[in-house]
Amino acid sequence: MWPLECYEELPSTSDYCLNYIRQGGTVEHAVLARKQTCGRGSRGRRWVDAGQALALSVILKSDKFDQEGVLGGWPFVASLAFYEGLLKIAPCAAGRLLIKWPNDILLDGCKLGGILIEKEASFVVVGFGANLINVPYERDIGYKASNLGMCGVIPDVIDVAKAILESLAFYRDVWLIKGFEEIRHAWLMRAHVLGTFLMVKNENIHKEGYFSGITPEGCLLLETVMGMETIVTGSVLLPDRR
Repeated sequence: MWPLECYEELPSTSDYCLNYIRQGGTVEHAVLARKQTCGRGSRGRRWVDAGQALALSVILKSDKFDQEGVLGGWPFVASLAFYEGLLKIAPCAAGRLLIKWPNDILLDGCKLGGILIEKEASFVVVGFGANLINVPYERDIGYKASNLGMCGVIPDVIDVAKAILESLAFYRDVWLIKGFEEIRHAWLMRAHVLGTFLMVKNENIHKEGYFSGITPEGCLLLETVMGMETIVTGSVLLPDRR
C-alpha cells in the first residue's frame, strides 16, 4: 500500500497531488484532507464538502497501463476499490451500494461518492470524495445525496482511506496481472443491473434507454428506440420509473 499523508485542511487534494508531480515529484503516495475547501468534481463541477467527508487523492504511475487508452481501465479499477473499501467500513451497506457508470457510488439510489481521474505526465491522480456523516444541501449540488453514516457508526476518516487504498492496490494488481476483462466482469457485478432505464446527458447528447452492459473498452451500451448505442462519455441519471 502507498504512504498516506494526512492534513487537517487543503483546498483540493487532487490539486495538491498535481502540483507535486509538476514540481518533479515521482513517488506514488496518497493525500488525505479532513476538510477540503475547493474540491473539484468531474466535468468542471464543484465538489461540496459538507463536513466529516472523505477527500482522498492518490498519485499512481500510469505508464504500464497506458496501452489500453488514455485513462483505460482506471475509472473501473477506482470505482471497484471505492465500492469495496466503503463496504469494508460499513458491511451493513451490502445490497444498498451500487456503482453508476462509470465511477459514481450510490447508496439507496442516491449519490454517496464520486471519483475524479486526471492524467499528468506519466502519472494519474485518482481523487475520491464521499459523504461519510453529513450531506450537502440539495440546492447546492442539484441532486439528493446520501452518506455512509446511514449504515451505522463510521470510523475515523483515516481508517476509511486505508480501506479504500487496500482495495485499490488489489484491483490495480488484478488489472495488471489478469487484464481489463477481469475488472470489467467484477464491475458489472456491482453496477446497476442489466435492463435498468438510464438517461445519459452531456454537452452534445441526451439519450434514454436500457443498460445493456459495457464494451471491452468500458464504453456504456444503451438499448434505445433507435437500437444499440455506444456511449463514450456523459452523465448518467437513473430516473424513477415507478
